[in-house]
Amino acid sequence: MNRIIDKLPLVSVIMPVRNEEDFISRSLGAVLAQDFPRDRMEVIIADGMSDDRTLEMIESMRDESSIPIRIVANPDKVAPAALNRAIARSSGEIIVRVDGHCEIAPDYVAKCVKFLSSGEVDGVGGPIETIGESLRARAIAAAMSSKFGVGGSSFRTIDDREMYVDSVAFPGYTRRILEKAGPFNEELVRNQDDEYNYRIRKLGGKILLSPEIRSRYYSRSGFKALWRQYFQYGYWKVRVFQLHPRQMSPRQFVPPAFVLTLMILAISGIFIAAAAWIFAGVLILYLIANLGAALSLSKTVEFRAIPFVSFSFLILHVSYGLGFLIGLGAFHDGWNRSAYLVRQESGE
Repeated sequence: MNRIIDKLPLVSVIMPVRNEEDFISRSLGAVLAQDFPRDRMEVIIADGMSDDRTLEMIESMRDESSIPIRIVANPDKVAPAALNRAIARSSGEIIVRVDGHCEIAPDYVAKCVKFLSSGEVDGVGGPIETIGESLRARAIAAAMSSKFGVGGSSFRTIDDREMYVDSVAFPGYTRRILEKAGPFNEELVRNQDDEYNYRIRKLGGKILLSPEIRSRYYSRSGFKALWRQYFQYGYWKVRVFQLHPRQMSPRQFVPPAFVLTLMILAISGIFIAAAAWIFAGVLILYLIANLGAALSLSKTVEFRAIPFVSFSFLILHVSYGLGFLIGLGAFHDGWNRSAYLVRQESGE
């Protein structure tokens, strides 16, 4: 991946944002502070009709920036629509996505260009460091960076080796692969990256996770927001499952299976004593594992935050699992499409 680049490509940084006044100065500021030539960059911000000071702050930063910044409206207010609108307005040979809660390292764009210009990969990203700015937020960040909390999500839990992966956060892509894969699916309010990267891999594309590419993500600061976020992840994962059954991994079925088991045992326990005992046993075993995982993080988070970490684990698992189960009902009419795709992917 050390091929000499005769001419640096134009890079379009695209940013889907909505009501990011608390973070936009850091996220956009980090983009504007890149150690990449100013005349080889442009920034396209797709704003989802923000009703706070986000646009005002962007305008102020644009007036002082030597990098061109364009703002496009996103009346649909969802990320995939924002991405499609921003990409349509972009001119770069390389497209880098940066979110409003993300702060990229000064060499982020340069590193993406390095890997994507090699011709060996089509998408690239790096591990994210999840940051919390309060005690509760730091506990949430620790839970979101733990394998017990989020399973085998590589970009959240692996930061010491380079590897090909299913998906990355805040990716850089070649325009060539975006044109082959087509637009983001605007139906998917959440999990659009998982679905899109699966399409890229089906086309033979390669997505690389590299520890050289670094970013920070500011976690939700409250349990209610965390619940809503992961409930939506579980809910919309059902639609991704229906569209691309082979995109799913076994770990993604564990939370809904856990929640469904507890629900069945709890209801059965009203009538059957044995079911009540099994329910209690399963719950106790989970709580022991939960607390053990929380305590194992005591070197990375204050000891007084451990109860919050444990509660964050519970929210991650139950909200995702419940969201998935509810999604199964909400998208019940999508299974014919799923069966069709299974046949197509099997070559039948």
